[in-house]
This record gives sequence, structure tokens and C-alpha cells, in this order.
Amino acid sequence: MAIISDFEEEQEQKPSSSSPLEPSAGSYDEVLKPILDRQGPLGLLEAVFDFARRKSDLFNDDAVEKKISAMVSASKLKYTEEKKKKAAARGLEDAGKAEKRLKETEKKEVMQESPKNVAPPSKEAKQEKEIAAESKENGKKGNLREPNKGNGLDLENYSWTQTLQEVTVNIPVPRGTKSRFVACEIKKNRLKFGLKGQQPIIDGELYQSVKVDDCFWSIEDEKFISVLLTKQNQMEWWKYLVKGDPEIDTQKVEPENSKLSDLDPETRQTVEKMMFDQRQKSMGLPTSDEMQKQEILKKFMAEHPEMDFSRAKIS
Repeated sequence: MAIISDFEEEQEQKPSSSSPLEPSAGSYDEVLKPILDRQGPLGLLEAVFDFARRKSDLFNDDAVEKKISAMVSASKLKYTEEKKKKAAARGLEDAGKAEKRLKETEKKEVMQESPKNVAPPSKEAKQEKEIAAESKENGKKGNLREPNKGNGLDLENYSWTQTLQEVTVNIPVPRGTKSRFVACEIKKNRLKFGLKGQQPIIDGELYQSVKVDDCFWSIEDEKFISVLLTKQNQMEWWKYLVKGDPEIDTQKVEPENSKLSDLDPETRQTVEKMMFDQRQKSMGLPTSDEMQKQEILKKFMAEHPEMDFSRAKIS
């Protein structure tokens, strides 16, 4: 587990001499991209090393392994920093939305407490009432909640969002909270988080296991803690964060289509199949697997007209 905030306090008084990481196109992308697409990352590296072996004296250097290892470590560090920045950006957006909802709720409570300010319900209020009624009805049917825009859930003390690969948890904390006040423990199947000297805010068994070495937490904007969890199984949506939390209706999860192009072909095909099956189920139609079985049965019936299929059911 990597903890990003351990050295923040030491760096607060030191001016930064480095510029922020910004993704940019490499000089040889057009040459290397076809090799990467055909052979994958390791195949690309193997091709580069083979070329260097044949066309240069690179391996005459006794320290070549150490130098290559240092380059790999630097690239991995850059990848981790970029990943952290993306998680932080998502966290800031979620925190802003949560703060806006809190202000709107407080404003409504004040309006309700003051008889002088009684006014006909607005269009937005009616819509919110309808959404609340719909959520209540969903709770009666299966005790499932509508996922938030991040495909997770907003709870009283924290909120969480998810992609197929990661789960991001955002916990509001008092402004000025330092890393030394934070107690965060991430295990393969458990998350425990809180402030030292206080009861844990989160302490429970995770919905599914995570890759502990690829998980980290950080303090964002001095307002909240962002915890990033990398899923072990990256082909399934989580129904809840920790055991005992309300469950979301995963059939209403809405993956970002714009990100499908970032997936490898096999993963993309699986995600598209999941999305298709979810739409079919919501409309009461057969899933892709059920449709395939029906086609096989129809083909078999056509090839064997002498057999009695009166009891076979084909929808």
C-alpha cells in the first residue's frame, strides 16, 4: 500500500522546482504503436532490446542492467503519479457535488421551518420528490438504491464511485487535517479508516478483494481524504463498499462509453456484452447467452424435422 500524504507536511514550506506531470505524445509513437498493438508491452520491449543487441554495443556496459532497472522504476513512478492526479481530480469533482447537495438541503430545511416563506413547490422540488418516491419504491422491491453519477453511492459520512478497474472513496474531514492525524489500513478484503483518537468512519469487509500494492490514500484540497482501491476482479461492478452498507442496483450502472476505447479488445468485448445484457434485462428481453441458445435450438430443429419438439420452448 502506498501512502501519498506521508511527506506533505515536510514539503509545505519548500518551493517546488519541478513542473506538473503532463501527458504528451512521444517522438517515436508512430513507429512503436504498431509493434505495441501486435505484440503487447513485453513484446515491444523484447523487440527494442533485440534491436539494441544487434545494432549497438549497449550490452558491453557492465552496468546496463542497473541503468535499465532505473529507467523502469522512473517510468513506474511517473505512471503512479499520473494515476494519483486522475483520482484526485475525480475526488474534487465528487466533493464539489456533495457540497452543493448539502447546501441545497440546508436551504430547503430553512424554507420549511419559516411559515412566511411557504411557496408552491418548484419544478426541481417536484422532480426531487418523484426521485425520492422512486427510490423508496425501489427499496420496497429489492432494497436496492439508485447509483450516483459515479456508479457508486453517497452515504452520510462518505461517498464512493467506481469504474470496472477501481473504486474511489471520498471522506470529508475537518479543514487543516494533516497526514499524521489519519489512520488508514487497507487489506486485501478489508478497509479501516478514521482519524486518530476517534471512532473509525469506515471499518468493514470489502465487497471484493483489492490489489493492496496498487491502493493509496491522499489528502485533497484540505477538505477530504481520497482513497483509491484497485479491484482484483476488474470484470464486475461492486454492489456496496463494505459489508452492511446499502446495495446499489448494478443494472442501472452507466459505464462511460468514451473510455471503452482505452480498454484492450478482450476487456472491451466483455464490457460491451455486459452493457447489452443489462439493457435487455431492463426491457424484459433475452440476454446474449439466451439468444445464442435459442438460435442453436432453432438450427437443431431445422436439421431434424423428424423429431418431436412440441414441448420445446422458444421465445
